[in-house]
Amino acid sequence: MSTQHVSFQRASSNEQAVILIVDDVPENLGLLHESLDQAGYRVLVTTDGLSAIEIAHRCLPDMILLDGNMPHMDGFESCIQLKASPITQFIPVIFMTGLSETEHIVRGFQVGGVDYVTKPLNIEEVLARVKTHLAHAKLLQQQKQVIDATETAILALDVHGKIVWKTQKASDLLNQYLPELEGFEAGLKAWFSDLEHEKDPKKLTSCSYSTPSQQLQLLLLTPWQSETSIAKNYLIQIKTSTPALEMADILKYCPQLTQREAEVMHWLLLGKTNKDIAEILELSPRTVNKHLEHVFEKLCVENRTAAVAHINSLVQEFH
Repeated sequence: MSTQHVSFQRASSNEQAVILIVDDVPENLGLLHESLDQAGYRVLVTTDGLSAIEIAHRCLPDMILLDGNMPHMDGFESCIQLKASPITQFIPVIFMTGLSETEHIVRGFQVGGVDYVTKPLNIEEVLARVKTHLAHAKLLQQQKQVIDATETAILALDVHGKIVWKTQKASDLLNQYLPELEGFEAGLKAWFSDLEHEKDPKKLTSCSYSTPSQQLQLLLLTPWQSETSIAKNYLIQIKTSTPALEMADILKYCPQLTQREAEVMHWLLLGKTNKDIAEILELSPRTVNKHLEHVFEKLCVENRTAAVAHINSLVQEFH
């Protein structure tokens, strides 16, 4: 799947408010679209949760009307991801749910919805609630503008760690610091593989990828779920930090490592694969694996991602 560059286009305050409707039932989409359009709103529509998340990041609607019950990714999971992203977390979400689905109403508030309307829809009620929450959302406009101004770098990855789309800021960062993406993309897949096999994924919610000039910190914004039967994108925020540690620095923070182990760890921090490290240090891949096993044992971690995260946390503690 080719990646998509996402640009932000926020309507100015004197333009029509933009409402995104997310529902897999065409009749509901048609009724809401017509009613909201007649009421003076600009309307965007989509029929699934994954595309709703992408549209929300690209167009930054002023409000989202979100069906709770949809196939593949339901509205509740979509809302969790929207609220996890610093770009879309302030967009008010109104859930649409059935009359008897009390547990869905509660669930909607738990995941960050501001209100709900019941089906079959009463259009006058929908319009009233939309108007009320848009007015309230204006109080948060200054905060949203601050978020927009930061030009946050966000990647969306599928469950295998493959890039699905990225914001313009993320694209700019990668183009600036990574002349080729092959190693970076391999690192993302390795990170997600570690997450999949980690008993406590919270330990691996961040990792880093280094180049000679810059270190990129990757933060997992979307809560990890080992259940892969649900179609899902994971949102990753990219931040820049200092370049990767040299061997002497690694020995300073991790004196229990040998000089060779620190050397292997240096190249690991630079995002190199075991095969790459073997070629650089003129060692056999088996020897590199052995050194890494010793590193993991001495640092009390289980894999590459955790080792990198551990050393980065030590550096932050000293600073």
